[in-house]
Amino acid sequence: MTAPVTLITGASAGLGVDFARRYAARGHRLVLAARRLDRLEALASELGNARAVAIDLSQAGAAEKLLADVTAAGEHVDLLVNNAGFGLVGRFDQLSGARQREMIDLNVGALTELAHGVVGPMKERGRGTIINVASTASFQPGPGMAVYFATKAYVLSFSEALHEELKPHGVHVSALCPGPTSTEFGDVAGFGGNKAVETLAAEPGAVVDAGIAGADRNRAVVVPGMTNKLSAQANRFLPRAAIRKIVGIIKK
Repeated sequence: MTAPVTLITGASAGLGVDFARRYAARGHRLVLAARRLDRLEALASELGNARAVAIDLSQAGAAEKLLADVTAAGEHVDLLVNNAGFGLVGRFDQLSGARQREMIDLNVGALTELAHGVVGPMKERGRGTIINVASTASFQPGPGMAVYFATKAYVLSFSEALHEELKPHGVHVSALCPGPTSTEFGDVAGFGGNKAVETLAAEPGAVVDAGIAGADRNRAVVVPGMTNKLSAQANRFLPRAAIRKIVGIIKK
């Protein structure tokens, strides 16, 4: 029996590394995609049945190029982990417009293009899995991280809709919505060293385990951890105006 092929974006750090290790342990062949080739090659060497593709998915045409690479290698994607993404902390008007557009292109554009490229063949085969990494930020507006929160709201809404569209065809789609996690994300976003965030941060392995378990059960939305579950449901108990203020205070 041929080993399933799993394509993981953002595979050079954080959740991507743990996704790679978990699926390698299941006997999957891995295609590891990210910008940092040295890290990818080290991880591929560690795992064995894996190969590295250095690519910046925020660039126009990059998602199409990555899928073409998979096809050229004689592979088809059985499982897609759309993990690549980043955030920025700061007031919308004070952050670089170009950098925020880059965030949209990666968090939304590349994720959507990759999903679109694999769902057709998955439907034809009658099986497949897509895990889109969203965030607890998906559930509320985020003053101080306005564009990032908006991109993750898109990922959640898109994933839930795709879940319903593809469920009759045997294709699983899950949105994984972690809260603060002990990865490089905070350093890139600009809140590394925030003690409140670090106190709440989950270990990436635990987040990945929850995401994989949820995808196995074809859960549309996976929120790891009780604190994060409560955060995700805050809009049921608090007015949105209050939530906006709370998030804005946290991000200052």
